[in-house]
Amino acid sequence: MDKGEIKQSRDLTKQSPCPPAAETMLRLRLSLTLSACWLLTAAASSERVVTCEDGSNVQRLSCETGVISVQTALYGRADGETCSDGRPTQQLINTHCSQQGTLDILRRRCDAKKVCELNINTVHNPDPCHGTFKYLETVYTCQPANYLLICEHSLATLQCGQGQVIQVYGADYGRRDRITCSYARHASQAQNVDCSSPTVRVAESCNGRNSCTIRASNSMFGDPCVGTYKYLEVAYVCQYPKSL
Repeated sequence: MDKGEIKQSRDLTKQSPCPPAAETMLRLRLSLTLSACWLLTAAASSERVVTCEDGSNVQRLSCETGVISVQTALYGRADGETCSDGRPTQQLINTHCSQQGTLDILRRRCDAKKVCELNINTVHNPDPCHGTFKYLETVYTCQPANYLLICEHSLATLQCGQGQVIQVYGADYGRRDRITCSYARHASQAQNVDCSSPTVRVAESCNGRNSCTIRASNSMFGDPCVGTYKYLEVAYVCQYPKSL
């Protein structure tokens, strides 16, 4: 909403015949409405990331606040302009090329995380269109959520305010990089960065509760990569229970 619209709303309240108390309430409601509109606009904003086939082949999604929620994902080619620099025409003319299952892979790997790095090779095979120069295009939003990262063998405590309950947005047990939870660990325990095991165990244990403690361990989540030191990522929100 621009300044002119805000000013117009204020003028309407000044002309109100309401008594002072009612006018104060009207101003408060107006302020809350404007704040809600701003929050809805912020929540609706999205990021678009395009990674061409050449180069590092690694796409990186990240959220400064909140966690990733993948909206759309395409591996292939949908137009003749994207990732076209220096490419011959015959590599760009097929604009109806897309790899099936790309969105599911991106959501499974990246949803509910603050940072997600994905190598294009993960979605490359089988090649959806031989001879076409392809790219990975992802559109995502950053959803408001509490985020926890817990090293293996440690405890995670999910906590909500009085009267609120936990709703787990997503959880993953594994390893995605060589830095996280690597202190005092042998290098071999942090080498496997393609270890991911999305889990519903956290949701099953914590949803609907005001607080919940979970141990990041193989006994709880299984061992998706033997010999690798893992960590648990959890994203959750706090909400008031729905009335029956």
